Amino acid sequence: MGENVKIACLGPAGSYSELAAQKMRMGCDISLCYTFAEAVERLLSGAADYAVLPVQNALNGGVLPVLDLLEKKEVFGIEEYLLPIDHRLATLEGVKTEDIDTIYSHDQALSQCGEFLRARFPRARRVAVASTAESLEKLDGHSAGIVGAHIQREGVVLSPENIADARQNFTRFLLVRRGGAEEVRSAMVFLCAVCAHEPGSLLGLLKIFQRYSLNLTRIESRPVKEAFGKYRFFIEFAGDLLGDRVKRALADARAYCSQFKLLGAYG
Repeated sequence: MGENVKIACLGPAGSYSELAAQKMRMGCDISLCYTFAEAVERLLSGAADYAVLPVQNALNGGVLPVLDLLEKKEVFGIEEYLLPIDHRLATLEGVKTEDIDTIYSHDQALSQCGEFLRARFPRARRVAVASTAESLEKLDGHSAGIVGAHIQREGVVLSPENIADARQNFTRFLLVRRGGAEEVRSAMVFLCAVCAHEPGSLLGLLKIFQRYSLNLTRIESRPVKEAFGKYRFFIEFAGDLLGDRVKRALADARAYCSQFKLLGAYG
């Protein structure tokens, strides 16, 4: 990828998504978007060549809006990046802790710092904004934000310590491109499947991967919005998409499921 390659990701400047995009493809033109959906739309329209999207956090699990986009849109993950997350409390210079009554940040960051907020700011309102970096625009004499430790802005003070509930906090990002699945060599395969709504259907799906000795590294469920009580299963397993065992397992799983889509192959 050269300097003319455009990558769409969640903004504004200073977001974790921008940092991940910079780490994954240094020197590329980064297009900052207000939402994950906008980043995907820029990709699909051709305004961007790739998008960088967070798909999983070590503390909160799957990033649900992104999982929904991966399933619905014709995009495919081709590379992953594990970004260390270091949350800091941000305030304007001179603001006292006792004066803070509102905490702004992305809902993921607010959740990941829940213990700190309950202990230090039990009565403060928690207000979700589009990204951690956007919380900087909300700061005043009675508020704080949660941002990444990489943020540097004149007049803004960051807490000296990481305020997340766990210090070992990472978010997995995917580099995605337009189009469906293509056969590429991989270490990990990511898919979404819908089974029949009947006893034992999920077990039947999982046994397919067991039969081919494929190790599942992740499984997560999301409701099928059009059918109450039915669920989609996001499944990741270790395997080479070009390998015979993986090809046979995917063929059996596709035949078994009422809906099936490959979301990525990477590693």
